[in-house]
Amino acid sequence: MTAQAQARVDGNALRANLSRVRQLARGARVMAVIKANAYGHGITNVARALADADALAVARMSEAVAVRDAGSNARVLLLEGLMSANELDLAARYRFDIVVHRQDQIDMLRAYRGAVEFRVWLKIDTGMNRLGFKVKQARAAWEALRAIPCVQQPVTLMTHLACADDPQDNTATAQIALFNDVTAGWPGERSIANSAGILRLPSSHGDWVRPGLMLYGASPVAQRSADELALTPVMTLWSKVIAIKDLLAGERVGYGGTWVAPCPTRLAIVAAGYGDGYPWRLPTGTPVLVGGLRVPMVGRVSMDMIAVNLGTNSDVAVGDEAVLWGPGLGVEELAHSIGTIPYELLCGISQRVRIDMTTQASLVRPLSALQH
Repeated sequence: MTAQAQARVDGNALRANLSRVRQLARGARVMAVIKANAYGHGITNVARALADADALAVARMSEAVAVRDAGSNARVLLLEGLMSANELDLAARYRFDIVVHRQDQIDMLRAYRGAVEFRVWLKIDTGMNRLGFKVKQARAAWEALRAIPCVQQPVTLMTHLACADDPQDNTATAQIALFNDVTAGWPGERSIANSAGILRLPSSHGDWVRPGLMLYGASPVAQRSADELALTPVMTLWSKVIAIKDLLAGERVGYGGTWVAPCPTRLAIVAAGYGDGYPWRLPTGTPVLVGGLRVPMVGRVSMDMIAVNLGTNSDVAVGDEAVLWGPGLGVEELAHSIGTIPYELLCGISQRVRIDMTTQASLVRPLSALQH
């Protein structure tokens, strides 16, 4: 029996979510964001599963090279652009698209003497205040790129939305208007929408959309679940029951003895903990699916184990599967309980978690079929 946390990644669910993006942003091309090891899902397998996307996007050169070395011929965009002239040589060799967001990246392209023409995306900062040329600098940057022989024309124009996930915040609408105003009359395709923009703001769709979290079947929109948004969870984080413990009333559980059995209680000990990326901050009462039923975790999360309360009568046995998140138990539900975002939980999967790609239907019943 393998006693370790594992992650099932459903390739069919990935493709279903890609279809959902195309349904929402009809006419726009789709750049699937697979940075940070595809949000913890395994970058090379996800790249293969999303082969029907129009392009892929990563943050850094190492990620882009990994995708290409795994055999993908997809169009790949470097979202953080180039960090050195050596990276420009790699971008030429592997034919990567490049985001340009600062002056020295323009200088690198100007100094390039090779035969490759680069597909360049000019990033304009409309309020995120992270990467990109300020609006007052944008035209000068655009004109500089137009004059560089190794830059394919016209460049693609892009910005990034800061608050598209919050229905109560109108910042995204202001950013879209500012971007359209600054780039009015400029040739070239436009790209604005992230996952939340795709779902909430049709005016952001433009020529290219850049879905990230929604591809993995988690909700990027505050107060909306993946199910409400017609997204299919892709990752099932699961492990196995490795012990059954019968407690008397008054016995305490785990480090610090923070949970006390109120009556005779049966516990299942599950081989998963913060060493696997299951957050230590998750409180008593956090749901786990064991035998298809939602049961509460009790006590503190340990490095390698958690305890779940089976009640007073249960036929759960050693070796049974326990689902920590997945279909029927959305990762955003757990994230909300500790005041974080699903991105953090998905990206926090540790290296010791084995990730398996499958194209089979999920083994977990939908929420509507579960007993509470």
